[in-house]
Amino acid sequence: MTALDSLTSDLIAAVDAAADMTALEEARVAALGKKGRITALMGDMRTLSPEERKERGAQLNAVKEAVSQAIEARRSVLKQEALARRLEAERIDVTLPVRPEAQGRVHPITQTVEEVIAIFATMGFTVAEGPDIETDFHNFTALNIPPEHPARQMHDTFYLPPAADGAARVLRTHTSPVQIRTMLKQKPPIRIIAPGRTYRSDYDQTHTPMFHQVEALVIGEDIHMGHLKGTLLEFCRAFFQIDDLPVRFRPSFFPFTEPSAEIDIGCARKGGELKLGNFGDWLEIGGSGMVHPKVLENCGIDSTKYQGFAFGMGIERMAMLKYGIPDLRTFFEADLRWLKHYGFVPLDQPNLAQGLTR
Repeated sequence: MTALDSLTSDLIAAVDAAADMTALEEARVAALGKKGRITALMGDMRTLSPEERKERGAQLNAVKEAVSQAIEARRSVLKQEALARRLEAERIDVTLPVRPEAQGRVHPITQTVEEVIAIFATMGFTVAEGPDIETDFHNFTALNIPPEHPARQMHDTFYLPPAADGAARVLRTHTSPVQIRTMLKQKPPIRIIAPGRTYRSDYDQTHTPMFHQVEALVIGEDIHMGHLKGTLLEFCRAFFQIDDLPVRFRPSFFPFTEPSAEIDIGCARKGGELKLGNFGDWLEIGGSGMVHPKVLENCGIDSTKYQGFAFGMGIERMAMLKYGIPDLRTFFEADLRWLKHYGFVPLDQPNLAQGLTR
């Protein structure tokens, strides 16, 4: 073995024996530092002839390359060993519970939607859904909402960049577009409810930018206002679980219904408290009416043959009234204390499928 072979073996052995990064750095400096063994041999080449210097330089470069590769290989091993020790020391038992909660709660919005669906199911309604991002046509135009209507203004509606074809897009301001989509793809008779998220630019104790609605649509040949009133009367009494709850209809105006009516239920306001029932006072809970002939025609339905009714209510408002929740904003604050108080224990709820009990 030549002197350079012996040197290479000694230096690589020192590198492989390094137990940590500090020892590895010491081995690197001893071999390649300013006063290292390889650096010293390179400094001696100035006494050699040009031919000898060329040969010696190639040999020392080979030694330097071999030692450098050994250092990098050892550094990689030491890093992996250090990471393994760290992972072992910082191990977390992910099977332990994150919070000391014995069980979760069903959110009041989820509970209310399930109750609404169950009640309307007993009346033969099916659930229809649609996208949260809607076109201007489905959200406004098809519903007979004119261009100058306040609901189309920027301060009321969240507008999005236009679609690829240039069509205006919005976050739907109501679930009425689901009614339009249903009438465009399904011929009468139609009997649906459309629960879902809606969006409007508003925020206070009784308004939030995102909230939930449920709307209903019935289309047929012999549908009249009596069917609307009977459906809402039975629903309100079943939902609020008050057999003699009075329901009143006040004349109103909506672009998509004619005639239109606000829906009121009986209540009492005494001592700063609100109590539902037959007490002589009234509280508005939604809007309703007979579907406007123009809306039917916009969806390709013959308004001389078919007519129908529609109505809509706010899910949060219904939950607030039924379960005594005073502030709408608390529905979306993700406060576990609030949810534990107002939420519902899973698998320990009333029979939602009982629907109409009278």
